[in-house]
Amino acid sequence: MTWLNDLLIEHIPIYKYALKHADPRTKDWFLVWHDPIPTITLTLIYLAIVLYGPRYMKYREAFHISTTVLFTYNMALVLLSAYIVEEIFVGVYRCRYNLICQRMNISYDKNEMKITKILWFYYFSKAIEFLDTIFMIARKRFTQITFLHVFHHSSMLLLWWVVLTWVPSGQAWAGPFLNSIVHVIMYSYYALSAIPSLRDKLWWKRYITQFQLIQFVIVLLHTLGGIIYGCDYPLWGQLMLGGYMITMLFLFRNFYVHAYVTKKNDTKRAKQN
Repeated sequence: MTWLNDLLIEHIPIYKYALKHADPRTKDWFLVWHDPIPTITLTLIYLAIVLYGPRYMKYREAFHISTTVLFTYNMALVLLSAYIVEEIFVGVYRCRYNLICQRMNISYDKNEMKITKILWFYYFSKAIEFLDTIFMIARKRFTQITFLHVFHHSSMLLLWWVVLTWVPSGQAWAGPFLNSIVHVIMYSYYALSAIPSLRDKLWWKRYITQFQLIQFVIVLLHTLGGIIYGCDYPLWGQLMLGGYMITMLFLFRNFYVHAYVTKKNDTKRAKQN
């Protein structure tokens, strides 16, 4: 643990109490360490790059990032996401999880550990995805760096540090499972769009946002189901995940309306005039 984390433990009783109830299985895992400081530091570095990166690049030439680099990066995330989907599916099946209401289970059973370990991979993938934004800045694609983009990328790493520290089991499987399915599709699109000859032939970008909205609805319903059925999973964890899904639904819905519905209507009016 960092000296700053030790200071928090010493002076904030509720934090010290909370750490006593953390999942012991993840205590020594890279970047978790039952210490928020490394994750917070990474997030602050990311936000600093978002803030100062465009200013630095404003009067400079955009970096040329080769097709090979972009394709390889995106395909690596496709493979990682597919691996997460497969491992969660196998773990949930072997543990005979109740798909609606699965209790929190702190167990060193190999199949339970399979789920917890793959949730760490999901958490770590959120740090890797910071490169999405860094590539945008380097290529001077500043219009792509929206509030939604920055909020989503920065908040996910913090959210999943909390999950890995206290509740990396039970109900927590659904979000990463569905999100990783969406990411297989999304990063496949990005990989193909990195190839100039294919860029104009990709017609399914808008459907990726639709898939994202659908996943948020499903995960929200899954979380609400756990609350309604009195699932033996920490209520605060379900409320945190449910609240985040509502936030994402609102932000992605606004993005979809602005990007596809409003622009489509504006185009129709322009043609009529």
